[in-house]
Amino acid sequence: MGDARYAAETDSIEVEGRVLATDQLGYLLNPSDWTSAVAEALAAREHITLGPDHWSMVRFVRDWYEERQAVPEARWLLKAMKQELGEEKGTRRYLHRLFPHGYGPELCKIAGMTMPRKVMLDV
Repeated sequence: MGDARYAAETDSIEVEGRVLATDQLGYLLNPSDWTSAVAEALAAREHITLGPDHWSMVRFVRDWYEERQAVPEARWLLKAMKQELGEEKGTRRYLHRLFPHGYGPELCKIAGMTMPRKVMLDV
């Protein structure tokens, strides 16, 4: 019965012949499965075409995760973005222009992160 419950709460995405486990909302269960091809596939599910600005944000979140082994909360991410990318790109408005449904629901998902704990409170 535990296996049936697990199967009901998970989903998957196939990328380059690999089947990767996701949760029911489409977040990767294992962030180490992430590649740029996975990002493209996850973005397509969100109806987003990744351009250079999108990739800049995706790489920023991935770098944060690699350094800290944690998904950045939006307030810390915005502060770090202002310091590293400048005032114009360190704003909620900038993130929403790129990821209209929000930081957690789109950017973290595309970057291969698990859902941020405070997704409802984030940008």
